[in-house]
Amino acid sequence: MSLYDEFLNIAKETIFRAGKILRENYGKKLNVKFKGEVDLVTEVDHKSERSIVTMINSTFPDHQIIGEEGTDIESTSQYRWFIDPLDGTTNYAHGFPCFAISIAVEDSGRIVVGVVYDPLRDECFTAIEGKGAYLNDQPISVSDTDRLEKALLATGFPYERKKAVDKYIQPFRNFLLHAQEIRRAGAASIDLCYVAAGRLDGFWESKLHPWDIAAGALIVREAGGKMSDFKGNQFSIYGEETLASNGKIHEEMVGVLQIR
Repeated sequence: MSLYDEFLNIAKETIFRAGKILRENYGKKLNVKFKGEVDLVTEVDHKSERSIVTMINSTFPDHQIIGEEGTDIESTSQYRWFIDPLDGTTNYAHGFPCFAISIAVEDSGRIVVGVVYDPLRDECFTAIEGKGAYLNDQPISVSDTDRLEKALLATGFPYERKKAVDKYIQPFRNFLLHAQEIRRAGAASIDLCYVAAGRLDGFWESKLHPWDIAAGALIVREAGGKMSDFKGNQFSIYGEETLASNGKIHEEMVGVLQIR
């Protein structure tokens, strides 16, 4: 078993434990706080992150770990874990059944392992660099849709949207005119995995964080999809623009994103 396989196994074990925490507390009255004007956090976010960090840190004590809810363990290790303990907190807090946990491992700047788990549907999306993408251990691949007008897309809006609403509404409007349909479910990690599984043909969003997209981006690529920024340039989890597609409609999506 390779080291990356070991990382994947630990990521899956800890993500299933965290998923149990999310399931057990789903639908219950929560203590909801605001990190920003519309950015929520609950005690379940923190409990999930603690569970994940504890297991990773005990197994790989020298590794770096960054979590959405404040974990920042630095070291000289070449390995860094990105954790989103509850992607879709607003959905979770409202009882809307669309949320996930996302874990990724970076090796010297490359994302090499990704796991996204939807605990309500018991769907676990996984990928290791160069080894393909899987859903519950079965291979997945992107869709064959080759025209934007036939494509089902997804998007999301950043928390700062009220400050620049037209900036984010304009691409949405343009895609409404060029694509078959658009969905906005509120969990970027799930959107990316749905592109990988062929349930969606493309996805775009601005101002996402590494923990939101690191795992999902690897899963998309390993499923045969394409990642870039809005101009079609090389994708980075540290950038401000995320564009994912099945590859066949990518250039069309880039074109629409350039319409002003």
